Amino acid sequence: MGEQQSRSGRIRGTGKRRRSPEPGARPKALTAAAWTAAAVVLLGGTGLGFVYVQLDGNLKGVDIDTQLGGDRPDDVDNGSLDVLVLGSDSRSGDNAKYGEDEGGARSDTAMVLHVYEGRQKASVVSIPRDTLIDRPACASDSGGGTVPGAGHQMFNTAYEVGGPACAVKTVEKMSGIRMDHYVEVDFTGFKKLIDELGGVEITTRQAIDDDKSHLHLKPGTHTLDGEQSLGLVRTRKSVGDGSDLGRIQLQQAFMKALINQVKDVGVFTSPKKLLGLADSATKAVTTDSDLASVKELMGFANGLKGIGPGDMKMVTLPVRYDPADLNRVLPLRRQSQRVWDALRQDEPVPASATKGSAGDQGDAGQVVRSR
Repeated sequence: MGEQQSRSGRIRGTGKRRRSPEPGARPKALTAAAWTAAAVVLLGGTGLGFVYVQLDGNLKGVDIDTQLGGDRPDDVDNGSLDVLVLGSDSRSGDNAKYGEDEGGARSDTAMVLHVYEGRQKASVVSIPRDTLIDRPACASDSGGGTVPGAGHQMFNTAYEVGGPACAVKTVEKMSGIRMDHYVEVDFTGFKKLIDELGGVEITTRQAIDDDKSHLHLKPGTHTLDGEQSLGLVRTRKSVGDGSDLGRIQLQQAFMKALINQVKDVGVFTSPKKLLGLADSATKAVTTDSDLASVKELMGFANGLKGIGPGDMKMVTLPVRYDPADLNRVLPLRRQSQRVWDALRQDEPVPASATKGSAGDQGDAGQVVRSR
């Protein structure tokens, strides 16, 4: 059957844009390479069509393009790919034990993944959830109407008031970069995915004792299960300066360990493991509607197979603490613009762009290391 083009201009079944020579990017921090390969082997090697249908039925999609319409940055034709990746902190259902909702779900973790032309390198820009930004007007996520734009708002309130579309719109207004895709993973899905991978091996250089994240680790090497991994990426009080910026450093260190684990996991040796991994992954994620099928996700994820920890630059959006409230941070405008400009031009983020940023200080990222 010939190639068919989606409304966004990507070639269906490949995850590519028309201009891109190779497929691109990944669900939640890069576990995609393993579970997508699993799905390909399982479905293509055995011909179990009913399994394909099952996995397709697990996926949830959000039509970002229709909701945002034409009020978006231009889609720059340089062969790169930009993905907004969110970790949702909704406390409903199985997530209730992590605390009570404070008015609705919020984006606990936010990262812009930029995959460079050629699909051999990538940059990740973490956006602190406590960053004070100008939030644009968005369609309400609670059913009808519009939520007016507002200044001096925490970044994660965009998701709270307007869901995924508002989060995408807010990032696009901040960065001037059009997001090609959206991927969201919640607490419970994250845990199950790590468990299916067999855990993630890390080494801690100091003890971690955080009652709020329910994580207690002695110095040394550990294989974290899903519950412990979730605790690690939520830990903030017992490392660094106890801020969200320290937690982001932990998250970035964990991502590197996770990438290593994905490359080592033996997903091809057991059909049962393959199916379990693919089933958990497709249940874990919510994507934009263009990715909400196994066929699209297989092409989407395949492009990152060759990207390892050494091929990925991870930075935090340049910020400073708000003098009026040290629990909040303010973007360093000129430096932040340099970060976004680099990505827009498909160039590496210059080290000078993050120099002096509060997010570039502290040693929380040195607490955890991978093999």
